[in-house]
Amino acid sequence: MKSRALPWAPPCGDTVEMAEVGPYWDAVRAPVEIGERALELLGGATGAVIADYAQMYWLIVAGSAQYWRRLPKVQALSATPTSYLGVPPIGHTTGPVLHWRVPLGPDRYLTDSPLLRGALAQAVAAELGPDREVGR
Repeated sequence: MKSRALPWAPPCGDTVEMAEVGPYWDAVRAPVEIGERALELLGGATGAVIADYAQMYWLIVAGSAQYWRRLPKVQALSATPTSYLGVPPIGHTTGPVLHWRVPLGPDRYLTDSPLLRGALAQAVAAELGPDREVGR
């Protein structure tokens, strides 16, 4: 498979960059205990994931966060209201500070939004109980 250039790239070097959510991607934030379970459920279907101590962030198609139904402990970040996300340099792949939990690459960029929501809903139900999912 031929690799293709990404429309957006993380910072080079050692400097974290604050990137505006919306122009290239929206983001979904989940606490690490829910995020790790969702990551297992997604397997190879996950896109790139940013982690920072107790939070994980998936990048999803720009504009799709506005359609997310609410899940406990999960937040979809979009351009409205204006949101920013700390983005680690591409080489930062270990934590606990800001790093790529699943590294970005030409074939690993955005996560399918409905697939991610399904995995996070299952993870929330497993972590908090099946009656805690909101917005079915």
